[in-house]
Amino acid sequence: QLQLVESGGGLVQPGGSLRLSCAASGFNLEDYAVAWFRQAAGKEREGMLCVTKNGHIDNYLYSVEGRFTMSRDIAKKMVFLQMDSLRPEDTGTYYCAASQTRNPYVCPMTKMDLWGKGTLVTVSS
Repeated sequence: QLQLVESGGGLVQPGGSLRLSCAASGFNLEDYAVAWFRQAAGKEREGMLCVTKNGHIDNYLYSVEGRFTMSRDIAKKMVFLQMDSLRPEDTGTYYCAASQTRNPYVCPMTKMDLWGKGTLVTVSS
């Protein structure tokens, strides 16, 4: 069974850091593009970062540039999102998603095939 499970969310003060994890099961990470998305209450979901099948990472959200970084551990079947300098506006549910795109160089952010259930991040003092 193909599955993505996020973890690592929680309450953090502004300026703090969190590291989210996304565990993949039932497939190999190098066969999928994997991305991080988030959704704040009452707002649309937005794509943030994505790692292509060949390992290239792209940032799709200007507001997290320089603060959020993404990494992938193929052997452990894990994808990570390191979030630093967190702001209250980063509050939301964070999801990882995967696409079995044929193209190893792109992230089809609007055509993800598999989604996790999300983990809640709250940035508040």
